[in-house]
Amino acid sequence: MFRRIRNQYLRYFVIFIYFTIIFFCSIELNFLWLFGYSPDMQDIKMPTLSVGSEVYTADGKLIGQYFKENRSPVDFKSISPNLINALVATEDERFYKHNGVDVVSFFSSMLSTAKGDRRGGSTITQQLAKNLFKTRKKKSQGVVRYIPVLSTVVYKFKEWLTAFKIEHIYSKQEILTMYFNTVPFGNNTFGVKTAALKYFDKTPDLVNPAEAATLIGMLKATSTYNPIRNPKRAIERRNVVLGQMKKNNYLNEAQYKSNVSLPLNLDLRYVDNDSHGDSYIRRAVEKWLDKWCKDNDYNLYEDGLKIYTTIDSRLQQYAEEAVVEKMKSLQKRFNNVWGDKNPWRDSKGEEIKDFILKNEQRLPIYKLLEKKYKGDTVQIQNYFKTKKRMKVFTWNGEKDTTFSSIDSIKYYAHILNTGMITIEPTTGKIKVWVGGIDYKYFNYDHVKQSRRQAGSTFKPFAYLTALDNGYTPCDKFTDKPVTIKYKDNGKDEVWQPNNADFNFSYREMSLRWAMGRSVNSITAQLTEKVGWDKIVEYAHKCGIESPLKSVPSVSLGSNDVSVYEMARAYSTFLNKGEKIDPLLVTKITDQQGNVLQEFTLKTERVLSEETAWLMLYMFRGGMEEPGGTSQALWEYDIWKKNNQIGGKTGTSSDYVDGWYMGITKDLVTGIWVGADDRSVHFKTSETGEGSRTALPIFGRFMEKVYGDPKSGYTYGAFPKPWVKITKEYMCPSPHISVDTTSTDSMGFDADSAITAPETTTPETQPEGEQPVTQ
Repeated sequence: MFRRIRNQYLRYFVIFIYFTIIFFCSIELNFLWLFGYSPDMQDIKMPTLSVGSEVYTADGKLIGQYFKENRSPVDFKSISPNLINALVATEDERFYKHNGVDVVSFFSSMLSTAKGDRRGGSTITQQLAKNLFKTRKKKSQGVVRYIPVLSTVVYKFKEWLTAFKIEHIYSKQEILTMYFNTVPFGNNTFGVKTAALKYFDKTPDLVNPAEAATLIGMLKATSTYNPIRNPKRAIERRNVVLGQMKKNNYLNEAQYKSNVSLPLNLDLRYVDNDSHGDSYIRRAVEKWLDKWCKDNDYNLYEDGLKIYTTIDSRLQQYAEEAVVEKMKSLQKRFNNVWGDKNPWRDSKGEEIKDFILKNEQRLPIYKLLEKKYKGDTVQIQNYFKTKKRMKVFTWNGEKDTTFSSIDSIKYYAHILNTGMITIEPTTGKIKVWVGGIDYKYFNYDHVKQSRRQAGSTFKPFAYLTALDNGYTPCDKFTDKPVTIKYKDNGKDEVWQPNNADFNFSYREMSLRWAMGRSVNSITAQLTEKVGWDKIVEYAHKCGIESPLKSVPSVSLGSNDVSVYEMARAYSTFLNKGEKIDPLLVTKITDQQGNVLQEFTLKTERVLSEETAWLMLYMFRGGMEEPGGTSQALWEYDIWKKNNQIGGKTGTSSDYVDGWYMGITKDLVTGIWVGADDRSVHFKTSETGEGSRTALPIFGRFMEKVYGDPKSGYTYGAFPKPWVKITKEYMCPSPHISVDTTSTDSMGFDADSAITAPETTTPETQPEGEQPVTQ
């Protein structure tokens, strides 16, 4: 039919228009499901801003949500003309002249891009279409998304069609209002009201031209031009926006000059009181799913997902209750130890004089104050000394008080915190996640985010290395002084570790006894025999991912590790020598219940079953060997029906970090206790060692678990050997009078040992097993 058109150029033009219309119609109708979803008129009349996702425990209890209702919509009259003018001048100069698509701007942007000056040609209406209907998300695209150039053309055309529909239904004012209520400003900040409050503590109708230009300038790249993180770039971008406002006659010369010379003048006092169900678990799930969401193009805050975790609501409740009970009393002990004295001390016990100043300088507002007051420290300190009303955390509930910033720094420096995780090694499921004492006041997660010195909880990796390389639990070493010469970065070094009580018994001990009693000198001798490089290798094999400095003291826990990776590594022993990749999420569904992804346990064989079982036997030594450092657990009602528990205490130098790693026949639990600032700590082993800080939380937790017949976890013995045990391990230690001030640490810290009521009966030889003496 096109042949009837005699003019060749006109014929080609008509053909182009014809196929363009066909192409648009195909996109609109999603022909053969090639082009994906396009919003229809009904969608545009009733747009859905977002649907939050929900997080459930393994037993179906809702424990958290992700949503963006904090976008706090505003109407047109509540938006400052400065914001509207800045937006139009910068993003869409011809906004009031087009019908959703600015053809002039589109072709000029293509020409600029061809010349090397890349700039966008999208109108405000097109950007609104993208924000509202997610036209560029994979779920909104069809098969053509796999065709590189064509996919870009399709989503661009789709935005054009949607923009035309929006302009047909809404006025320009309504479009601007919807845009300002949906535009993202980064860090889950949506809408101009939330952004104005966050950065300037002002509602959107009160911002001046410079503040409006700062906010609009962020839209080009919310991270790059974030005024908190990148103030210099933010000012540069703000001034570009102000220049655009002047160019488009929204500002005169005098107004432009006065605003372009202003500092950022951020006001960060505003705090969003809506926590959106925030918790350590909710945040951990978000981080755990971060890669999955990116790979699969999902947004937790918008796509209405249902996320099923491995968390056991009963165990989680018991863990949180145990933390509250024990940490509350522990805080009283800490306050009594220090009284009116400041607890921030150096390694010699001297008070750190510049502690407050250094903490001030770590605050985001400090750099802003330096710029505002041009480095005048007197004015900066006056700001920090100014009293203001605030709410603070206490163990008796939230408290209203009048504090200066300095008062607040001092107050919170005294607060002890904790991290606790429980894993079921055979399934890899994380049953408990307690990231701290109160998420509202302490966002920092002490399970996975925090890394602290492991102290004696790291010693088992030295004994593991030995058992897997020819040694047996019954091999004997003498508790005596040790001198180890080694090189560190080419420099000759000498290491002479002390026992925690600075005494050597010169007693011959089996490896099981030495580990159970946590004897530094024997651990050091063993480290020299097997090699510290080898110990680092085994720790990594079992699941420690933090970098470990390979020096002799590695076996005494001189490196920083997380509670998460320690519990993961200990799980290897109960999981028959297979390292696990712990599971926090088992399933994700959409709103209709359709399964989007199921997660299964990934394991890797890293130890033999024999070595793994022998390590469990070694861990029981903390309870069963004379002077074992876990024997404070005798105080708890957890020893019915021949129950067996293994574990390891740990305390870093100066009692900074207290640890307990507990193992039952079903579960592995890791607990850390300490202050967030390492210079704040207890004074003595009697008050600050792991057996007196972290172990009591484990003991109380297990009392609650065992006391609930519905928990699913019962008393019982450790598993019998999974394979034939070829190494000698039954070598009961002689019963001795235990010094209850004995300690367990890297050298200066300790864990007291409470003697069991009577000498424990040694392991009965499994039927059919004959130990082989090496």
